[in-house]
Amino acid sequence: MQRVVIDEPYEFIPPHRGKIWPQLFKPFLKPYLRRSAGIVDYDIRGLDRLRQSLAAGHGIILAPNHSRPCDPMVMGMLTLRTPVLLHSMASWHVFKQDWMTAFIAQRLGAFSIYREGMDRTALNCAIDILDRADRPLVVFPEGMISRSNDRLSPMMDGLAFIARAAAKKRQKQSADKRVVVHPIALKYELLTDVNEALGPVLHDLESRLCWQVEPQLPIYDRMTRLAQALISLKEVEHLGQPTTGSVYDRARALIEHLLRPLEAEWKTEHGAEDVISRVKRLRSAILPGMVKDDLDAGERKRRWRQLADCYRSQQLSLYPRDYLSPSAAPERLLETVERFEEDLTDVARLNGPLKVHMEVGDPIEVSPQRQRGSASDPLMDELRARLSALLLGLSRELDSRRGQPADSLEVPASSG
Repeated sequence: MQRVVIDEPYEFIPPHRGKIWPQLFKPFLKPYLRRSAGIVDYDIRGLDRLRQSLAAGHGIILAPNHSRPCDPMVMGMLTLRTPVLLHSMASWHVFKQDWMTAFIAQRLGAFSIYREGMDRTALNCAIDILDRADRPLVVFPEGMISRSNDRLSPMMDGLAFIARAAAKKRQKQSADKRVVVHPIALKYELLTDVNEALGPVLHDLESRLCWQVEPQLPIYDRMTRLAQALISLKEVEHLGQPTTGSVYDRARALIEHLLRPLEAEWKTEHGAEDVISRVKRLRSAILPGMVKDDLDAGERKRRWRQLADCYRSQQLSLYPRDYLSPSAAPERLLETVERFEEDLTDVARLNGPLKVHMEVGDPIEVSPQRQRGSASDPLMDELRARLSALLLGLSRELDSRRGQPADSLEVPASSG
């Protein structure tokens, strides 16, 4: 399990508001992304839309999809093409990895948000940034890394709460002061042959399972075998034996087997929520006693096992139904193999080279009041629709150049 849950008392990490560090880092951004993420090229579209919002003095939220760990640094590319610096919300665990990561993230304008509880300090900080309108605020509405560049995970409503609170605050000062949300589509393109990129990874994963490596098999066939093996391993661990059926259905059944007993114990059942929201509720219930450090060793170990089951359930939920096929885009194959490796070893190796396509969407003006009577949040519904459309357009363009059709991006908001 990756270190995404911290059993320590939370301390808010404020953003660094100075300009010197972000300016100093600009020349190193592209070399950093090349070394750390394999990104060798990029293009940005729709910058005039952002420039217009900046010129109008709006409080600006930039809302990108979140498919890769490098996304926050990729957003820094905007600062190379516009006279603007950014603030961003980052999960507290980002600041707890190592001192260098924490130092760089804070100096570049990031501040912490506590995902396992109500973090009013972070919310107030975000609202203040939008009210001041001196820098755009980057918020990833999916709340976590999906590794599915052609599908959106369920979106968290926190963005809408922040945006409306800031809009209300600005409107009290002047009717002309507004808050807008720009959807930002990040689409990654693999610039090398997929067999060349994935061959070594598949070889290592198959060897790890003590298989005879068969490089002559098509990539899709090798991946299908791996998927069957990996779900079978988890079923044997938790159910005692493997089951039958599609990998997707087996993963969903295993998720329910893991989460339902925990939800019954911790009394966190809350209707037909997506897996990400269910896991968040469970973490919020399990963790406080661990943070207080008043548990005996046996109970602490039991709770870590429960958190590991939550983590596993979340990881399983991020394999979308019908995402792969023999004719799937190379990037989908790449993302899935990276997910395999990450689930087995907690670390996915650097693959590439990659090119990132970024498109800034039209601004969504935020009303200070939420429309009553709707089951879902209208602002988040519109953001999801626009972000999906931007991603679909970029995917179709890329697939058209390759001579293959793009798959649909439409996914129910409660998927997972």
